[in-house]
Amino acid sequence: MQTAVANILAQIGSVVIGKPHQVKLALSCLLAKGHILIEDLPGMGKTTLANTLALTLGLSYQRIQFTSDLMPADVIGITIFDDVKKSFLLHPGAIFNQVVLADEVNRASPKTQSALLEAMEEGRVSVDGVTHQLPEPFFVIATQNPMSHAGTYPLPESQLDRFMMRLSLGFPNIDAERKILQATSSHHDTTDIKAFLTVEQLREIQLHISQITVAPAIIDYVIALCRVSRQVESQAKALSPRAGKALLAAAKSWAFMENRDYVIPDDIQAVFSAVCEHRLAPQQHHIFDEVNELSQQILSQVDPTNPLL
Repeated sequence: MQTAVANILAQIGSVVIGKPHQVKLALSCLLAKGHILIEDLPGMGKTTLANTLALTLGLSYQRIQFTSDLMPADVIGITIFDDVKKSFLLHPGAIFNQVVLADEVNRASPKTQSALLEAMEEGRVSVDGVTHQLPEPFFVIATQNPMSHAGTYPLPESQLDRFMMRLSLGFPNIDAERKILQATSSHHDTTDIKAFLTVEQLREIQLHISQITVAPAIIDYVIALCRVSRQVESQAKALSPRAGKALLAAAKSWAFMENRDYVIPDDIQAVFSAVCEHRLAPQQHHIFDEVNELSQQILSQVDPTNPLL
């Protein structure tokens, strides 16, 4: 399993150049059964990362380009009357895939954005009062532009909370940008991307991650971090128990990728900003430095060796 993970990281790193930490976070999120939100300026590689992740996992995949005129039926599907069978049949939308790329999700109206909510939380959708189960595993990889850009609609806090992680790629360093500019094509050839996992192998990894040991002291550490965010004088939004569960799940996945079968405080710290920053300051999630500062403030206030003191 570790060999497959190493191959996945190497392949994605050959496409998304100069961003090994963000790539590792994104993969750990999906291995932890989480949905991921990638936010940055246009042209920074958001869609490239999402596309490469989906193809590398070897799952059924569909990209939805979110626009202002996109309707919920375009996402989840519609029922059409069949004259032969004399009944209504579902014509499934793009959501009926194992990996769904919701590209520029905040360009669609709130009504269309809400079509993702039930799917992301429950793994199912309702069409004309009938519930339909989505394929397993099911991941949403969403990208969005900063809220300061024209033609964007803010994601409600309830929808932001459905994403286990929010990432920003940021500008590449000089060496990475040189490699990008020297590339012979402006788009990476996806035919070169290999799938390194089968569905069975992915489920095996996810089962292994779920069984990784979390000591009581680590639980106390997560509780202490959440409690700091709930203090009256805190500038951050309060972290809910769901945020705490997401933090633990992501830390387990990070520990697995570090080839350990137990979680240590370093794992919590490695994923804390990605898991919590869009929950701490949902109205400022396009101002990356300010939110990261909030994350660091919370981490600095808790001693992992005596978290509840």
